[in-house]
Amino acid sequence: MHTGRGLSIKTSSDRTAWRNAGSVFPNGTPWADTYTRGGQDLWAPDITYVNGQYYLYYSASYFGENRSAIFLATSPTGASGSWTHRGLVVESRTTDNFNAIDPNLVIDGGRWYLAFGSFWSGIKMIDLNPGTGLRSGTALRSIAGRNGGAIEAPTLFKRGSYWYQYVSFDRCCAGAASTYRVMVGRSTSVTGPYVDRNGVPMTAGGGTEILAGHGSIHGPGHQAVLADNDADVLFYHYYTDSGRPQLGINLMRYDSAGWPVVY
Repeated sequence: MHTGRGLSIKTSSDRTAWRNAGSVFPNGTPWADTYTRGGQDLWAPDITYVNGQYYLYYSASYFGENRSAIFLATSPTGASGSWTHRGLVVESRTTDNFNAIDPNLVIDGGRWYLAFGSFWSGIKMIDLNPGTGLRSGTALRSIAGRNGGAIEAPTLFKRGSYWYQYVSFDRCCAGAASTYRVMVGRSTSVTGPYVDRNGVPMTAGGGTEILAGHGSIHGPGHQAVLADNDADVLFYHYYTDSGRPQLGINLMRYDSAGWPVVY
């Protein structure tokens, strides 16, 4: 799935050839109009298969604003038109110091969390109710930030004894002028604290770069990580020299100190 009108669906059996498979919401999302100013584009879908259902968290917002919301939908199949709107998970208002976009569902044993955030004061985490997938309680943790610098799109991924937090630094969505880059930190606890290779906390601007622009690859970011049969896989988007958006897919290995390396 990807950002766009009603959240377009693409499928692949080999990670290389992708086909269009309709959209999540072919009949629109009127519940999101307050946040999108009536626009039909929804952002940053995050999908997880658990308990016999696909759980889809996605964002509704307007570019450059933090009057935003994250919603949940579920489906038994993932097919176009099969999705049920489950409601609002978390929202941010213009008076808040965070931005409720770019969700990532994290499950640690029997506990569910949602990491999210973009710009403002950085990356946040809330508790979810595993029975509903919706928010539980009022706790709002800060798990990464750059003292006002650009940071967004968290992805939390468990490997071995560590939780790795991948984020995107700098500027997205400017074609070949994009400066997006993928950074990472890690923690032995899903809720942090996360530190980079040099021990700098991610809440104080820390992050170890693992992928940046190079050659004709511009602004790689808004990453996701998947454990597949051959390796852990990093998915991201980038721009070509002409400014065309593309999907990038790379395998990852881990060095002797347990830090991810893209290849």
